Amino acid sequence: MSAPSVAELVATLREQGFVIVRNFASPPQRLDLLAAAQHDLEHAVAPIEYEADLQYPGAPTSRESEGGLTVRRLLNAYGRGPMFQAWATDPRIAALLRNYYEGDTPVLSTVHHNCVMTKHPAFGSLTGWHQDIRYWSFSDTDLVSCWLALGREFADNGALYFIPGSHRAAFGPECFDEHKFFRADLPANQEWIARAVCPELAPGDVVFFHCRTLHAAQQNATGSVKMSLVHTYHPEHIHPLPGTRSASAPGVPLR
Repeated sequence: MSAPSVAELVATLREQGFVIVRNFASPPQRLDLLAAAQHDLEHAVAPIEYEADLQYPGAPTSRESEGGLTVRRLLNAYGRGPMFQAWATDPRIAALLRNYYEGDTPVLSTVHHNCVMTKHPAFGSLTGWHQDIRYWSFSDTDLVSCWLALGREFADNGALYFIPGSHRAAFGPECFDEHKFFRADLPANQEWIARAVCPELAPGDVVFFHCRTLHAAQQNATGSVKMSLVHTYHPEHIHPLPGTRSASAPGVPLR
């Protein structure tokens, strides 16, 4: 079976709110990125976000408690060197997103995502159902993230669950709690959650997903740390709102 075309991938992204692209990163490229990420994790190269900072379910209560220095994210991946910059601006990512944005130039956000996500055993937290756009401030909501699996990802080690089609739904504020997580106690929400899927990713696979697509992740029940590299993009005609965190650092156009 031949690989799907860019047009087919974009059609799937538009229809279900996410699309998997298999073997997107070459083995040498993935291994180099993985080695660099492991180095920065081992040496605690700043900037870093710790699980204790967010207090999601399963996280340590503070940085001083047991497991308190468990890393959640290595922040500012784009600023961690040429290898990360090359990945974030990869021409194949640009080509797919340019097609999705109907010819408009994709722009890498250096504020949102732009990180190595880690999921640790024992102290890695559970992430509830949410839309990424909840804390972002842009002139429109058509942003897409690119998530690279640096190792194998599956349900038991904290892989992402997605709810197909949820990016096109008009959820009211009552569907979310005070932290803007999708409420699992509401019958109408439960109907959506019942549709969730957890696609397994092989090392080097990528998932593109819309910022309004509901997604979640369990804790890591294995003995190994899971690592992923994620960046977010918007078309050039969509801009961060002045004075917000989204506008706190310039984006990088993928021309």
